[in-house]
Amino acid sequence: MLAAAGALQPGHQRSPSRVRAAREAMLREYARTQSPQETREDAGSGDGLDEPEIHRVEMELPDGGQLVLTDIENITPERAEKTADHIARILNSKERDRQS
Repeated sequence: MLAAAGALQPGHQRSPSRVRAAREAMLREYARTQSPQETREDAGSGDGLDEPEIHRVEMELPDGGQLVLTDIENITPERAEKTADHIARILNSKERDRQS
């Protein structure tokens, strides 16, 4: 493969150190793919990411709609009210899209 690359530019002299470095890099990658690293059976345990707790809050909107908030972070009452007010404003906006 390296000889073929050199044949594309016959007047160009290849640097022996670069050829050697490329060959060694190819052999290292080949050896790495032939013998993958061992995996532990307990890998990933204890990192706190196994089963994140999902928080859920259901709220009634002013016009009878229902809002369901879910997040991996705690949903505070203030955050829930702020979100419900924002959604209600969007729903009551005269500028929202209307399909006929």
